Amino acid sequence: MMPRTRLISALVLAAAVSGCAGSGDIVVDQGVGITAVRSACPAVGIPDYTGDVTLFRTPGDTTAGNIDLVATMTNVRPQCNDSGEKVYTSVAFDVTARRTDARGSRSVTVPYFVTVLRGGSAVISKRVASVTLNFADGQERASASGQGGAYVDKAEASLPADIRERLTRKRKAGDEDAATDPLSLPEVKAAVTRATFEVLVGFQLNQNQLTYNATR
Repeated sequence: MMPRTRLISALVLAAAVSGCAGSGDIVVDQGVGITAVRSACPAVGIPDYTGDVTLFRTPGDTTAGNIDLVATMTNVRPQCNDSGEKVYTSVAFDVTARRTDARGSRSVTVPYFVTVLRGGSAVISKRVASVTLNFADGQERASASGQGGAYVDKAEASLPADIRERLTRKRKAGDEDAATDPLSLPEVKAAVTRATFEVLVGFQLNQNQLTYNATR
C-alpha cells in the first residue's frame, strides 16, 4: 500500500492535471479531425488542496475550535505572451483571509508557489514567494494580492508539424482511419504529453497542512 504522505502528494498532482483544462485544449469532433489545437500558452490553475491554508493556535490540534486563521487563494488572472522563443505566463491572484480573534493589529505572511509542470508529472521549475495579510485592530478579514510568472520554451510546447497534421486532417466516411481517434495512437499521445505544460499556483503547505486539506 502507498504510504499516506505519498498518497496525498499523488492526489495533489492528479488534481493539478485534471483541474487545469481550458480554452485552447485539443478537441476531437467525432473522429473527423481536431476542431481546435491549443496554442503554446500553458494552462494555468490551482491544484486541489493547495488553494487554502488553515493556521491553528495550538500545533497538532486541528479541531474547529483551535482554528486561528483561514486564507484562500482566488481570482487567478493569467496573461500569456507567446510572441517570442520563450513563452512567458504571468499569474496574478488575490488572497482573502479571516481570523477568529479580531483583537489587536496583526500581520500574517503566508508562502505560495509558482511551478511549471510538463506532461502532467515532471516539475520543470518552482519558485516560492510570500504574501502578507495586514489586519487592523478589530478587523476579522483582510486581503492582499500576489503574483508570479514562468517561462516555457516555445519549441518544446509546440506540437511537431507531422503530429499537428495527423490531428487536424479531416477524415471522410469510408477512410481506413475514419473511426480512429488520433489521440489514441501511442506516438500521438506521447507527442501531446511532451508538449503539454501547465503553470500552477497555490499555497506552499507543509505535509500536515496538505493532509488536513485533503482529508477534512
